[in-house]
Amino acid sequence: MIRKEYSKDLSAMNTFGMKVSCSLYMDYDAPEDLPGIDFQSLPAPVLHMGGGSNLLFTGDFPGTVLHSSIRYIKELSRTDDSCFIEAGAGIVFDDFVRWTCGKGLWGAENLSLIPGEVGASAVQNIGAYGAEVKDIIDRVLCFDTVDKEFKVLSGSDCEYGYRDSAFKGKWKGRFIITGVIFKLSVVPWARLGYGNLASMLPADTSTLSPSDVREAVIALRHSKLPDPSETGSAGSFFKNPVVSAGRFAKIEKVVRDEQGPDATVPHYLQDDGIKVPAAWMIDRCALKGISVGGAALYERQPLVIVNRSGNASPEDILALERLVIEKVKEKFGVELHPEVEHIKS
Repeated sequence: MIRKEYSKDLSAMNTFGMKVSCSLYMDYDAPEDLPGIDFQSLPAPVLHMGGGSNLLFTGDFPGTVLHSSIRYIKELSRTDDSCFIEAGAGIVFDDFVRWTCGKGLWGAENLSLIPGEVGASAVQNIGAYGAEVKDIIDRVLCFDTVDKEFKVLSGSDCEYGYRDSAFKGKWKGRFIITGVIFKLSVVPWARLGYGNLASMLPADTSTLSPSDVREAVIALRHSKLPDPSETGSAGSFFKNPVVSAGRFAKIEKVVRDEQGPDATVPHYLQDDGIKVPAAWMIDRCALKGISVGGAALYERQPLVIVNRSGNASPEDILALERLVIEKVKEKFGVELHPEVEHIKS
């Protein structure tokens, strides 16, 4: 079944809480609803939205917002090592993680409490605490709006990168994800090497369960990030930059000139360079807690822009974004890029 609403208020459907609307809102229950939609006749552009947790509407949206209410989780098959689980695109992603942890399956636990839905997770390649959803995606089930047929795409087809995929690039607007098939581990696979996750758990990890790791991740997220139900935000607003060895040496020099020769810069070696935490860079620019209008950097995590007043405008968010980018580039010579997708009016 398809439900339609014209001039739909989207305030409660984006975690930033932007007071915006769209021309047409369409919610559907099953993949079989999609072939009957005449996409060419819909108010343009057409945006498929999940939980609205990684979006910044810069004003009222003149087009059509599609939303999936395809909600199911089922086990497809199992071996001695792996278990394949299929989830509908409209399932809240953290509900999926809770379900898998409850079944003793490994792979999704580090992604606990990331807001949004399963379909959007496969578009964004969500990640946290050293894990990305691409690590557990086996196949993506889609409806191709160009060829007018259902297709199954492999994880490798999707060209996953850091908070990126082909769905955000060359396929943007073409495929509607109806479900995702995940490959999870039956044998223990704890990933505790990122941040201070290990410090939240017992030194003896031999008896850890996925639920134990999930609880530690949730505790860490609660300690650093605002609850979107109480304070509007889109979670981490900026991507962590990956810089060259030469640029990293210049960042180190800036810090050592200020703090002494023993000062260090937190970093993680990547195949394509050196990742430096954007939050650390923002903090070193003395921007934590700064505000523009009703928008502010979250006092416990400067990577997050919040709708602190509850009445922040898109212009407030954008002005604060520009300020952060300018100050970090001025100090470190590194240009930050938003992780949050800007939806233009």
